[in-house]
Amino acid sequence: MAHEHTSNTKRIWVVFGILSIITIVEVWLGIEKPKSLFHSNFLSMNLLNWIFIILTLVKAYYIVWAFMHMEGETKALRRAVVWTGIFLILYLTFILLTEGFYVFTVFRDATIKWNF
Repeated sequence: MAHEHTSNTKRIWVVFGILSIITIVEVWLGIEKPKSLFHSNFLSMNLLNWIFIILTLVKAYYIVWAFMHMEGETKALRRAVVWTGIFLILYLTFILLTEGFYVFTVFRDATIKWNF
């Protein structure tokens, strides 16, 4: 028995639409920078940056889900691949924010002035 080839054109357009909408929201937020999000802080960072991080994680998850065909794999493999990536991204974001805040406080409180 031969397997039938099914067209994935609709699925490709749906993925394209979802990723485009998320990207348009990110670009719009980057251009407009709403003051309600930009001037309010949560965990030492403004809400706008948190929204960017969350939307980027959603896009990365959906890209892995759709283009690496993770929806057809076993639950254990999906979790191993996706959760490893998400934890790695969150860990790197934590390190970036922690070290960036440290450098900012060193330059703010020390006698060394901003020379760049």
